[in-house]
Amino acid sequence: MPGDPTVHSELAALTRHFEEVDQKTDREFGIIKSDLTAVRLQVGNLDQKVDRLESRLEELGQKIDRNQTQIVQLRLAGQDPNTG
Repeated sequence: MPGDPTVHSELAALTRHFEEVDQKTDREFGIIKSDLTAVRLQVGNLDQKVDRLESRLEELGQKIDRNQTQIVQLRLAGQDPNTG
């Protein structure tokens, strides 16, 4: 059987099929890897935006606290905080 042309033909066909599947898998892996890189970049960008937003919210909270303190002080002093 070592010289059987049918066996050699089937072996060659299986080898070609394996190589085709292997190449397809490599291409698909490359696509997934590229997509993952894009997602990582987007996550990094979103992380930076969240950091900036947190900072802005903190500043806004401090400003609100200052304004509320001023309102309380004006009311304690008998002044209307809605007038000028």
